[in-house]
This record gives sequence, structure tokens and C-alpha cells, in this order.
Amino acid sequence: MTENIDKILSLVKATLGYKSSVRDELLKAIVKSVIDELEIQKRITLKYDNAEHLMFIVDYACFRYENKGAGTLPRNLEYRLRNLIVKFGGV
Repeated sequence: MTENIDKILSLVKATLGYKSSVRDELLKAIVKSVIDELEIQKRITLKYDNAEHLMFIVDYACFRYENKGAGTLPRNLEYRLRNLIVKFGGV
């Protein structure tokens, strides 16, 4: 799991344009919360070798970071989340 979070963290930092590790703890916490939300609340079985899952986590974490957890989910993320729930969601 730690290996996956580190991989996702590096993608989030690349997306946001960060090279230093100053914000790593905050970004890791956001990534973990996104993963927990998807797995526990939305009951999506995540596969970390699936690029669709990986990039959704990255994009969702970036949205959360940039919007401080507030604001309406952009349509593209909402659409992708619904597709993930339909395709990979649990009972």
C-alpha cells in the first residue's frame, strides 16, 4: 500500500508542479483520504495497476488540494466517479 501511495504522490506532485517535499505529508493525507472514500464509502475495488483508477485518484486528490475540500466536484470528475462506481463498485 505504501508503494502505491508513493507512486500516486509523485504523480500528484508532478501534476501540481511541485518538486520539493514540503507538502508531502499533506498530499499523502489527501491521497489516503481519497483512497478511503473510494474503497469504504463508494465500495470501489481499486486496482493500482489500472491506469483509469490511478489517474482518477491523482486527479481527485489534486482537486481536493486545490479547492481545500470545498466546492462542487467538476463534471469530468463526477462523470468518471460514476463510471468507476458502475464498473468496479461493490454491492
